[in-house]
Amino acid sequence: NCTAATTNTIDATGDVGLYTSFTIGADGLGLISYYDITNGDLKVAHCSDTNCTAATITTLDATGDVGEYTSITIGADGLGLISYFYRTNEDFSVAGDLKVAHCSDTNCTAATITTLDATDRVGRDTSITIGADGLGLVSYYDWTNQDLKVAHCSDTNCTAATITTLDATDGVGEETSVTIGADGLGLISYYDWANQDLKVAHC
Repeated sequence: NCTAATTNTIDATGDVGLYTSFTIGADGLGLISYYDITNGDLKVAHCSDTNCTAATITTLDATGDVGEYTSITIGADGLGLISYFYRTNEDFSVAGDLKVAHCSDTNCTAATITTLDATDRVGRDTSITIGADGLGLVSYYDWTNQDLKVAHCSDTNCTAATITTLDATDGVGEETSVTIGADGLGLISYYDWANQDLKVAHC
């Protein structure tokens, strides 16, 4: 019921903690991805205990302004996989990319960084899960075309992906969330701002 809780400040260096996403690693401890507003970086906190009273903090990607709209999951290899937005220009109407970080160890002190989609202005509102095939599945928003897009990772590290536009009806695809259904197929919820409706896509 969570009628009471112990709260802890994990990272207080600068203005940090926006766009958080939480999962449990193969070691049974929490792994959090989030955005460092002060430095424009993607950061990860690996909890030191079950209650997460302390954590190992790592800056995973500091290339330009990166780390907004993060989403984290644990891959079939037991390592973290994070999707996030790379703001290639301060004015998002100019450019933006979808990026993925595959953790190199359980603590996620290092990662393999890949740009999955750099077509036009893409990569906001990401959500990531692991499919029945053991590979990552990322839903996200295509700002240029106002579409819902999906990237299906080609390998465990997600160094490449098959990109698909799932819904191209004008004004859809923001605030995405993806999971895997009982049938082993992706199920995505998202916002249709043109009609102010909730939509769902079943892969």
